[in-house]
Amino acid sequence: MFEKRQTEVYALGQHIAMSAHKARRVIDQIRGRSYEETLMILEFMPYRACYPILKLVYSAAANASYSMGSNEANLIISKAEVNEGTTVKKLKPRARGRSYPIKRPTCHITIVVKDMSLPKYVRKNFLEWSKKPKWKNKYTDVTYHDLYSNGGVWDKK
Repeated sequence: MFEKRQTEVYALGQHIAMSAHKARRVIDQIRGRSYEETLMILEFMPYRACYPILKLVYSAAANASYSMGSNEANLIISKAEVNEGTTVKKLKPRARGRSYPIKRPTCHITIVVKDMSLPKYVRKNFLEWSKKPKWKNKYTDVTYHDLYSNGGVWDKK
């Protein structure tokens, strides 16, 4: 019996104050690259979008090491996408009592990292799999409910 193993984790940054078009310019450069190469690229690119993307790449690598126990040398950026977020609209006062609209676009950035060293499927021990109960009898678990001490009607003053 084979069991599918989790090999991808992600980090999501929402409502980042920049346009999606400017963030996509940077994201297109790092998609499909290794983790270490991505860090070098982001540190030396002269764009303002690099800093929040760098923080998300760090966060995705930390999620991978925590949840899968993977090494950072084995990580690659498998998916990176930028979606448009909400647009903050303000009015700026202008001459002669008029107003001028100001639009501040935001974006949502998703970074997905994949560990290349982990196998996609893991062989599951057949004996452990067959010993698990297929059903649970609902009458075997006895629960005791105390109406006077668990925040019932009589605890209120």
